[in-house]
Amino acid sequence: MSILTEIKDSFRHGSILTRLIYINIGVFLAFRFVQLFMLLGGFSPDIVRPLLAFFSIPAQPLELILHPWTPLTYMFLHFDFLHLLFNVLYLYWFGRLFLQLIGPGPFFKTYIIGGLSGALTYFLAFNFMPAFYNNFSSSILMGASASAMAILFAVARYQPEFSVYLFLIGPVRLKYIALFALIIDLISIPTLNNTGGHLAHLGGAAAGLWLGWQWATKGAPVQKMKISVAGKTLKRSVWPFAKKSKLSVTHKRPLSDLEYNALKVRRQKEVDLILEKIKVSGYDSLSAIEKKTLFEASKET
Repeated sequence: MSILTEIKDSFRHGSILTRLIYINIGVFLAFRFVQLFMLLGGFSPDIVRPLLAFFSIPAQPLELILHPWTPLTYMFLHFDFLHLLFNVLYLYWFGRLFLQLIGPGPFFKTYIIGGLSGALTYFLAFNFMPAFYNNFSSSILMGASASAMAILFAVARYQPEFSVYLFLIGPVRLKYIALFALIIDLISIPTLNNTGGHLAHLGGAAAGLWLGWQWATKGAPVQKMKISVAGKTLKRSVWPFAKKSKLSVTHKRPLSDLEYNALKVRRQKEVDLILEKIKVSGYDSLSAIEKKTLFEASKET
């Protein structure tokens, strides 16, 4: 199997976290290769800057009106390698916790809402706070950091007492990690070094806190799956944090031998596909439904 095929399979069968990381890395490489080809063709490598600005959020209202897609495109765009690296690491570390504690269903929603909240915070600050007027005309915003902060703060608000082990430190509760990240952003704003980015982080953090509070008080989002029982299609919850359904199912008749064998073959095919996915992408790439299917299959053997 070629490397390209492995990447395609990993993207196709991977979790939403894996796909978002691939998208961010792919966009970064695309812009870097455009810069490389321009340089080899005798053009200035800075020619890629207007292209970056085309997909980044501008601080000027008129520019934003002319580029209404930028509040979405900016959150997948990186040009500096270290900027990409830290955002991907943030996504990977806290994204895995998010998938484990909350589930994959609301992950993309959190990423998008956090990014939009960060963009709004940045735009309002640069237009209404006098401290940023000097950088108003030339400022643009790009990167997934606001979305990553939303994911961190959502999971920290949902399970604040959950501990993670940090190198050379030991177990630290999520609420303290989130608090530390917040303090770093707050004290970094006066330096005027990536001020727009730090402001966007605050917006993403606020969105994450709000979403985490919603799920902590009202229950995590429930993803539905359809199952067929005795010829009838029903819906059931699959998230471990979902409230138990009061739905009762009455079987009008037992399954015939033909139906039982067909069901058994179907389940075996599902298990085979899950095992193949584990072989390609690892166990962590499985969705909650796939993990549940694998667990139930292991009890039947």
